[in-house]
Amino acid sequence: MSAASRWDAIVIGADVNGLVAAHLLARAGRRVLVVDSRKAPEQRVDVGWVPPQVLRDLGIRAPAFYLQADQRDPWITAPLPGGGKLELWRDLGQSTEAIRKLSPADAAKWPEFCTRMRRLAGVLEALYVQPAPDVETREIGELLRMAGLGLHVRRLGKQTVIDLLRILPMSIAELLDDWFENDTLKGVLGAAGVWHLRQGPRAGGTAFNFLHHHVGSPAGVFRPPRSNITQVLTAMPGVEVRWGGSAEAVVLATAGRVTGVRSGSEELVAPLVVSSADPQTTFAPLKPQLDAEFVRAVGNIKSRSIVARGTAQLERPADFKTLCLAPSLDHLERAHDDAKYGRTSARPYVEAVATDGRLDLHVQYAVTIDQTLIASVAAALGVAASQVSLEPQSGHHYHGELTLDQILFMRPVPGWSRYRTPIHGLYLCGPGTHPGGGIAGAAGRNAARVILKDN
Repeated sequence: MSAASRWDAIVIGADVNGLVAAHLLARAGRRVLVVDSRKAPEQRVDVGWVPPQVLRDLGIRAPAFYLQADQRDPWITAPLPGGGKLELWRDLGQSTEAIRKLSPADAAKWPEFCTRMRRLAGVLEALYVQPAPDVETREIGELLRMAGLGLHVRRLGKQTVIDLLRILPMSIAELLDDWFENDTLKGVLGAAGVWHLRQGPRAGGTAFNFLHHHVGSPAGVFRPPRSNITQVLTAMPGVEVRWGGSAEAVVLATAGRVTGVRSGSEELVAPLVVSSADPQTTFAPLKPQLDAEFVRAVGNIKSRSIVARGTAQLERPADFKTLCLAPSLDHLERAHDDAKYGRTSARPYVEAVATDGRLDLHVQYAVTIDQTLIASVAAALGVAASQVSLEPQSGHHYHGELTLDQILFMRPVPGWSRYRTPIHGLYLCGPGTHPGGGIAGAAGRNAARVILKDN
């Protein structure tokens, strides 16, 4: 066998999902190559829950795997309008006391709110570690799986069933207004509802986005866990990873069947290709071989990136671990209003994580990056504009927004939610598939299980 055709499978993308899929295929005896056009990262923090099933299937145990920033306490800090700050802690009682200083009524409701949201996030966890439900199936195994999930929800009690049906389509603003009165508290929580969405907190379905990002976190912590899972996977033996290609890898296919991948000037032959790239990029060179309706559906995936990433250099240590600059739901809504009309927000939502003498920044509702935006971010953080560096995010971080019409069996497009594609031998495994971004490795594991069943 020639060097060009010695692979059983080629995986495009050395992100967490691509690497999980690659290692699971390799553990099943397949010869796997991973190609990535980026340079190998020296250090990488993954944001999102790593399902224990992923670690179990790959045989990863502590101390190789650790939650790098999961134990940050307080998990969020927010400045108060009149001075001072609100700090929310991993301990429910400690957070309750912090909230009591702002609103005794909100403090009284905090433990129950956290408990009920955690139950709902648990339902999503059960959904996320398996392929999306097949609503058109007649297979007894799939019907039993869906029935089992329904029974699981029912066992959680009547209130959870009511909450699930009522809350998922709600706006995060409606949900929080139901529970709380303090603007700062609602701003901190509401920010998680619009994370990576080109929507404001009063848009329907943002309560689902809030719960999605609560998955994997303990009750009362409403930001995703952080880990080093990609670093661990990169160091594991069993698959070859080629970094730093001269161009993005392109899927090759003939007559509706995959033949391999073009990486730069090299053509790599394999009967199986697994792409963790976003669906629109993956299918772009294959349009002549695809049904027009499928091409139209892929082209209509909402992937509107409005997040800038960057850093701010610090002259002295930060007095917080994670800072949220979203003073109220109204602030978030007004920031979105600018983006809605194609303008960068004059007062964007900013989240800053203190790391090694700098702040790692998430700046949302940044349609374009200019000096006005940089000055606004710098002023909000209390640093000089020269200390802030921002760059636009290339494409949507999750390869498609987590709106209600782009989740579960509608992700990436209706009819193709279970990692297979119309091109024989081509599978998807990235965050553009179920369960979406922020769930580290779940799509890769789900896809590998489907691939091994098919092949």
